[in-house]
Amino acid sequence: MKIIKLSAIPSTNLFLKNLATDSSTQDFTVVVAESQTDGVGQRGNKWVVEEGKNLIFSVLVKDSHLYFKTIFDLNVYVSVCVISVLKRFFNLKFHCKWPNDILAENKKIAGILIENTLKAGDKRDSIIGIGLNVNQIQFENLPAASSLSLLLKQNIDKEQLLTGLLSELENQLPLFLQSKTTFWQKYHSFLFKINTPMAFKNDERGTFMGIIKGVSQLGMLEVELEDEKTIEFAFKEVQMLY
Repeated sequence: MKIIKLSAIPSTNLFLKNLATDSSTQDFTVVVAESQTDGVGQRGNKWVVEEGKNLIFSVLVKDSHLYFKTIFDLNVYVSVCVISVLKRFFNLKFHCKWPNDILAENKKIAGILIENTLKAGDKRDSIIGIGLNVNQIQFENLPAASSLSLLLKQNIDKEQLLTGLLSELENQLPLFLQSKTTFWQKYHSFLFKINTPMAFKNDERGTFMGIIKGVSQLGMLEVELEDEKTIEFAFKEVQMLY
């Protein structure tokens, strides 16, 4: 694993994507930044961070189609790895919120952004971008956001946490290949609000009640409606209200 550490750049994903155009770039090359100016989160929102306070990094997985049948397989793998490390390090309740957020005590502390580059013959490389709020304590106009430091009321060793996350992402891959089902089961056990009645909103139905039953292999959110019919929603087709 090659780790490149930088100060302030527009985006670790973009930096690594450009680096990966060189075929000699190693698998599991990692780019870590102290700050990024154009980070992107869910629904295209900017991921704003204080310099030096958080973990911002991207990991290149070359020929990811050999390991992950679908793109959401990779999302499941990353989510399970991240939460497993956080649970080992910290005594907090962690969940993955579909499709790509990590929550601690129901507050958003991390986001996952996976970008894929298609190559000849349906091959692809993937870049895993992770932003994790570690020691930042101010989140202006972001009431749903928090950090490990705020929740634990202590300063966190970023380097130790980064080492744990990168080791997990690299070392768990053989286990994923042996038993993808196990990772999907873990993902569903971590899934935020699963089997809990809650309100949703989308353009077609407006506000409605439903129960999250799971996530499909293609990454669709499976919601049981009040008539007990289960329908699937793609990313951006539905919003959870909680």
